[in-house]
Amino acid sequence: MTAPDISKPIALVGLMGSGKSAIGRKLAKRLSLPFFDSDTEVERAATLSIRDIFETWGEAGFRDVESRVIRALLDRGVSVIATGGGAFVQDDIRNTLKQRALSIWLDVEIDDLVERVKKRPYHRPLLNTDDPKASLIAQAEARNPYYTQADLHFPIAKRSSIDETIDRLYKKVEDHVIRT
Repeated sequence: MTAPDISKPIALVGLMGSGKSAIGRKLAKRLSLPFFDSDTEVERAATLSIRDIFETWGEAGFRDVESRVIRALLDRGVSVIATGGGAFVQDDIRNTLKQRALSIWLDVEIDDLVERVKKRPYHRPLLNTDDPKASLIAQAEARNPYYTQADLHFPIAKRSSIDETIDRLYKKVEDHVIRT
């Protein structure tokens, strides 16, 4: 089977824990494209961890670096990019991604997200609260209206393996490329 002819980067968007990095890596491999994780690239550019960036420069400083990094990743050509959970909420990043990439919202139910993120809470500064589930619910309420603006909506089934998820996502990307 021949991979679809992807003409622009694919940007995965969604809440933290939605699988943007894990799914992005596997999707990129399946499409024979490079993969980039914007959070990793932000840490590399700032020479600080995300936690340290938030502590040093605050969220505004983090968003500034994130915006510059995402633009630089888009300049690298066709690839799969896992964006940070709040990236698509930022008007400048969302508008840039809408113009220059195929944006895909990875949509996961809150209870599934809670299970996923509690495995690595130290890596998620916005979940440093007494009630991470309430924080995720608040983030979903605030961010989902932005995520709905992505080019494709991809709900992730709770009991799907990552390989089943990749098969479904690959087919969705293929169908989109054929239609456009």
